[in-house]
Amino acid sequence: METSASIEIAKHTLLSCGLILAIGTLTGLLAQKMRIPDVAVFLVVGMGIGPEALGLIDIKADSALNQIILLFGASYILFDGGASLRFNVLKQVWITIVVIATVGVVITAAITGLAAHFILGVPMIVALLLGATLASTDPATLVPIFRQVRIRDRIAQTVMSESAFNDAMGAIVTFGVLAVAMGTGEFSLASALVDLLKQSAIGIVAGIALGYLAALLIAHERLAFLAEYAPVVTLVAVIGAYFAADGLQASGFMAVFVFGIVLGNKESFGFAMDAGEARKLDEYVSTTAFIMRLFIFMLVGAQVDFGLMGRYLWGGVAVVTVLMLVARPVTVFACALSDRRARWSISEMLFMCWTRETGVIPGALAGLLLGMKAPGAQMIASVTFIAILMTILIQAPTTEWLGRRLGVMQAD
Repeated sequence: METSASIEIAKHTLLSCGLILAIGTLTGLLAQKMRIPDVAVFLVVGMGIGPEALGLIDIKADSALNQIILLFGASYILFDGGASLRFNVLKQVWITIVVIATVGVVITAAITGLAAHFILGVPMIVALLLGATLASTDPATLVPIFRQVRIRDRIAQTVMSESAFNDAMGAIVTFGVLAVAMGTGEFSLASALVDLLKQSAIGIVAGIALGYLAALLIAHERLAFLAEYAPVVTLVAVIGAYFAADGLQASGFMAVFVFGIVLGNKESFGFAMDAGEARKLDEYVSTTAFIMRLFIFMLVGAQVDFGLMGRYLWGGVAVVTVLMLVARPVTVFACALSDRRARWSISEMLFMCWTRETGVIPGALAGLLLGMKAPGAQMIASVTFIAILMTILIQAPTTEWLGRRLGVMQAD
């Protein structure tokens, strides 16, 4: 009987995954034709096929399958974001990127948390947990946008770099606040800073080590005996980087992000892949990142509680409005003005204020909080969903229009 039950569960899981892949592929094609970010369409379609609508998909937030998809999916998307960065851009604007992706995450989380506390009437620690979840931006949304919209190169690269870097920091801050919220730790600014530095440092070292090793195995002139298996190497290394850092009580997300940076800039270390193998690897990474994005957002959409959405709708809209129109501008101006070398203009900073799409990592973090039954997790998931929809559906389509109005488009 147990064997029969296990087979039925396996069949149901396989059917659900097949449906998500099939529907998600068609949805991605539709989004491409409509020229809008696919994550927004995945969310809406996920709601439609979830248990509260058509009932085609019913994968529980606390199930092992859901947690595996969210954990690996978030890690792989962070790796892909890191691989898109280039050292030459980082050298020019690294101060802005570092400050806005560290101090900026804290500023955004604090302002958004205060707004949530007063608007939604939730305890301050739960409000700060929401703020931390929403604090990072989304490379999976921003990278495709800037490939379509020709914004001045240093602005586009800075925003994309920040979005890839602040995801790891946002995850660190979220789990730090979560420890306090669940009663497993007491808040101390000094210990929190030390912990952030320790987690980041170990994560960076683990990412560099595994990134260099992976580059050696797939792109070294004599030692690249795994060149033909480069896609598999990236999978193993992403998982290895995450657990190497996690096992050392550090940030696994930071490790996979840095791993991506090192592997994406392997030419700087004297490694060069065969053109055919490099193209095959690029296609594999982009396809896998698409699949992870598809699964994460359709599952998050399918798990939305419409009753909770109705309860938190107007309060959530108000909190997200503060996030977009207050928290982000304060963060950008406070952090970018500190980088005197970059000499950002008012127009450039105003543009960066508007490009802060919420997406994959906040969505994944909200899903993880639901699975862990964290305090206020259902409210956080609902407001996160509202934030994803509002930022992607309002900010993404207006990026080109704003770029032209502010005069920050790339010269032809």
